[in-house]
Amino acid sequence: MVALVQTVAYLGLEARGVEVQCQVAPGLPAFNVVGLPDKAVAESRERVRAAIAAMGLSLPPKRITVNLSPADLPKAGSHYDLPIALALLGAMGIIDAETLASYIVVGELSLDGRLAVTPGVLLAALHASGHNLGLICPALQGSEAAWAGDVEVLAPGDLLALLNHFKGQSILTPPETGAAPEPDYGPDLKDVKGQETAKRALEIAAAGGHNLLMNGPPGSGKSLLASCLPGILPPLSPSEALEVSMVASVAGTLEGGQMSRQRPFRAPHHSASMAALVGGGLKVRPGEVSMAHLGVLFLDELPEFQRPVLDSLRQPLETGEVSVARANAHVTFPARVQMVAAMNPCRCGHLGDAALACSRAPRCAADYQAKVSGPLLDRIDLHIEVDALSAADLTMPPPAEGSEAVAARVAAARLIQNQRYADLEIRTNTEIDGDALEKYATPDEPGRKLLAQAAEAMRLSARGYTRVLRVSRTIADLAAVQEVGRIHVAEALSYRRQAPRN
Repeated sequence: MVALVQTVAYLGLEARGVEVQCQVAPGLPAFNVVGLPDKAVAESRERVRAAIAAMGLSLPPKRITVNLSPADLPKAGSHYDLPIALALLGAMGIIDAETLASYIVVGELSLDGRLAVTPGVLLAALHASGHNLGLICPALQGSEAAWAGDVEVLAPGDLLALLNHFKGQSILTPPETGAAPEPDYGPDLKDVKGQETAKRALEIAAAGGHNLLMNGPPGSGKSLLASCLPGILPPLSPSEALEVSMVASVAGTLEGGQMSRQRPFRAPHHSASMAALVGGGLKVRPGEVSMAHLGVLFLDELPEFQRPVLDSLRQPLETGEVSVARANAHVTFPARVQMVAAMNPCRCGHLGDAALACSRAPRCAADYQAKVSGPLLDRIDLHIEVDALSAADLTMPPPAEGSEAVAARVAAARLIQNQRYADLEIRTNTEIDGDALEKYATPDEPGRKLLAQAAEAMRLSARGYTRVLRVSRTIADLAAVQEVGRIHVAEALSYRRQAPRN
């Protein structure tokens, strides 16, 4: 007899159907798993054997063969334990194999039969919902699976509880969706003294989803400004929250099934490797740029990152996705992020201050800033200088306007963009291109003349020209103006890349 159980394999954010086929046939006792299993899947034989023994059952002295179909698709992860165990129990006649045919099954088994959490349950639940199937998953991830909506979810704590459910002895209760965690908006803009130009740039960046680079000496408040950004960004829409949660589910960081409406904020250390930042590894996992999808990726001490690591961000910043190629798989993760970066003007950090600057100035500034490639800088919309605070600035009273007022203006600008791009697959001004850019971001006649003159004088690339138009559109939206004018273009040009200080 051959028993069949449905499960999934994960390729990026795609859950691809896998059929677990189990045959118990006469022959020398053996337990083989075939179908391109990795080390974790091959080891499932011992976990399944021990979990079944914990229920007081023993495997028959026959030849047991488990095939994971399609056989040419690599199988990785411990979530195959439970479907293999159920297929084996079905082949042994202990459980009705036809009952299992209406479920997608995922879960890792402990030696005593308990179900342990595995990454990707939300993707499996969405796959089950799309195929009119139910889902069987560990109890600790039932609330995560419940976010998939109209899908029957069975979330037992152990293998015996699942068997008792199918026998009608103890019915499992449907899990409820996890409660959203309390948002952490970080510091308030009232905590930032002075730096009005930087605050204005932060507001523009938040309103249009633009990339931002802050250049200034140590202690000028660059990191504090970046940490204020979550407090002025609008919350995720339900569909966006689902996208972000899918990435977190694949990475195994969706704790307690809590789907937050707060935008991600990731701040990797400058020693991060390329695989850590853009994804990859032996078992391909999303990197920091994908974990920040629809949120903020903050790169402090930008020139201290390895040059190849920084250059690997070019594609994600331009296309909004990361493609990780391996010999046996090609995986794509979403990576539509807003990058905020901070850097010192030179290695000592005090260029322009005669009392503190090193003896190599201005040569040290040119060498230090050259660590960041021109093509990457060209992909940053807003470049600002964050000056050191004077003693007078530090003794000033807190500003009257805080994050709440700025967040209201940002939300109003985002609402304008949502209404404008309702029929297009565009969320913010930073995504407009082609016909949409021509239609919605073309300035009036004085604005076009100014932009043409500036493009020639500043030697703007085609990408830089486009990004000036996008920033101009955002500045006009913040002012609730329908047509981009000369004043909006002038402000956008002021945020283009500036030469290093001498």
